[in-house]
Amino acid sequence: MVEANCVPSGFMVPKGWDIVVDYYKPIDSGRWVPWSRPVVDPGAAPRTEGSGKFGTLDFQLKHQDYESFWHDIPMKPAGGDDDDDAVVNLVTEIPLFMTAKMEVQKALPGNPIGQDSNSDGSPRYYTYGTPFFNYGYIPQTWEDPSLKDSLGNGGDNDPLDVMEIGATRLEMGSVTPCRVLGHLELIDEGEMDNKILCIALSDPDAARIRSIGDLERAKPGTIDRLKDWLTRYKTSDGKPENSLASEDPTNAKEALALIDETHERWKSLCGKGERYVSGDHGFWLNAAGCKGQ
Repeated sequence: MVEANCVPSGFMVPKGWDIVVDYYKPIDSGRWVPWSRPVVDPGAAPRTEGSGKFGTLDFQLKHQDYESFWHDIPMKPAGGDDDDDAVVNLVTEIPLFMTAKMEVQKALPGNPIGQDSNSDGSPRYYTYGTPFFNYGYIPQTWEDPSLKDSLGNGGDNDPLDVMEIGATRLEMGSVTPCRVLGHLELIDEGEMDNKILCIALSDPDAARIRSIGDLERAKPGTIDRLKDWLTRYKTSDGKPENSLASEDPTNAKEALALIDETHERWKSLCGKGERYVSGDHGFWLNAAGCKGQ
């Protein structure tokens, strides 16, 4: 049984990597499996270097200028224009159209980017199709599990996630100034898993997309596609649908307030904020940005 995936018209496949084009579902497993997987140069982003074999759990990507991918990269870029308050740094974990589920490793020294694993210990891949967005996180943020939303869901214990909706592939490990448009609050297996929506300042459409309304006018249907992905991307692995706290994304002001809150929670995690974070979280925090060295 095969489900075909289509590459949008006009998209130029970068030299050196392949698009996942279809999936198959073995009768005995009940899980969709990539038929083909993208081949990516793990050291393609400037100032990064990879070790281990990409596509295995041994792979690690580190940055040459920052000891920690989580703690040492600033939350916002230095300098800029009048949009500075709405611009954050996006660290890309999963480039556009790549199915390998990559994420910052919170417990490992230096917090490198590596591949997530399934419950059976195998490398994890998205099986709901190829992501039509760049995916990553905002450094120096943390979704504190003790911070509850109106429904009683706690944060997912990760840096704040970002979905970048531009048309250009951002390399794994790249640090990109990104204009915040709003956010969606995903409820994922009982956890609050917020997704900041932004567009890279380097994107050709960045000048005309400054809000959620602008996004829908410039790229109609994008929000519906994002909501479908967020609620259904685990169903191809036999899991139930996720839910959203609201069908409508917030505006940039509300999203920026969330970013500021998660930045304060990160500071508390590092022992620099007003709150005290207790418990054995198992994170690697011995970085200059976390300890204020």
